[in-house]
Amino acid sequence: MVKTAVVILNWNGKKFLEQYLPALTKFTNFPDTEIVIADNFSTDDSIDFLHQNYPSLKIIKLNKNYGFTGGYNRALKKIDATYYVLINSDIEVTENWLTPLINLMDSDDKIAAIQPKIKAYHQKSHFEYAGASGGFIDKLGYPFCRGRILDTLEKDTGQYNDVREIFWASGACMVIKAELFHHFGGFDDDFFAHMEEIDLCWRLKNSGYKIVVQPKSEVFHVGGGTLPISPFKLYLNYRNNLFLLYKNLPNGKLFSTIFIRMALDGLSAFIYLLKLSFRNFTAVFKAHLHFYQSLKKLRLKRRELLLNRSNSNHKEILKGSIVIKYFFRRKKFFSQIKELN
Repeated sequence: MVKTAVVILNWNGKKFLEQYLPALTKFTNFPDTEIVIADNFSTDDSIDFLHQNYPSLKIIKLNKNYGFTGGYNRALKKIDATYYVLINSDIEVTENWLTPLINLMDSDDKIAAIQPKIKAYHQKSHFEYAGASGGFIDKLGYPFCRGRILDTLEKDTGQYNDVREIFWASGACMVIKAELFHHFGGFDDDFFAHMEEIDLCWRLKNSGYKIVVQPKSEVFHVGGGTLPISPFKLYLNYRNNLFLLYKNLPNGKLFSTIFIRMALDGLSAFIYLLKLSFRNFTAVFKAHLHFYQSLKKLRLKRRELLLNRSNSNHKEILKGSIVIKYFFRRKKFFSQIKELN
């Protein structure tokens, strides 16, 4: 058993391994730490590249592509560690990136997961979409971050350098206690990819654990490298957001929130149709159809989660709508969201 396992889930990502493994192996020098590559049945020559250039790295080969959720769930069962560090293959780490994360995790038993400050690889002065300096959601389940609200990415001037509780830590780079990951069932396999980390963090917070950002650790994310923008990605986002809400909302807010979200999704689909973006329109339609088809399974999951819930009121959930604040009140920076500052 090692204390810390840094785990990359790879799928046809040789180009990212070539580019970003050198820094990861150089700067991941925290004591009692190993780097593991979990391969999601790649069809490129990722494995040959690793054998030839990084023969000392541990490799876990999966027998098919299980997606982000299933891939990590299966790989992590084969890794004996106190902490898992989940990191995308398209992330460039910096010197001493790991030490602040592990030291903070060691300092508080109630911390379940931590993320670093995540900035844009192609615009290193700015935050990156998938995590920035910590994730939040609004009352309707729309995610946003310190440093990124909807499509507005802030320049990092040190304005979000404080350690604080957040609602979700980015799956692009996060540290999580292995015992808690397994105790809470890991990622939900049915998500496949996208928002699975928000779902897991919500479950952890509902049981009284903390999710935290440590901005002393800084990494750079290419973004979209492992799953580029496409109708399939759009489908996952719409479907998984409904899964997320149905599983985790408290009883008094469930049906009203789901109804409003589905109405707003319908409006989005209509806009795609007006723009003649038929594939995006179909993606939203399929997301709703598959949500309805999954209701029986979702009810069972929700029932089980309700039995273990000790807290459902979280100050990291914006009580209003981030969409209204952004488009109608022109609140485009996290520092302008007074309820969360």
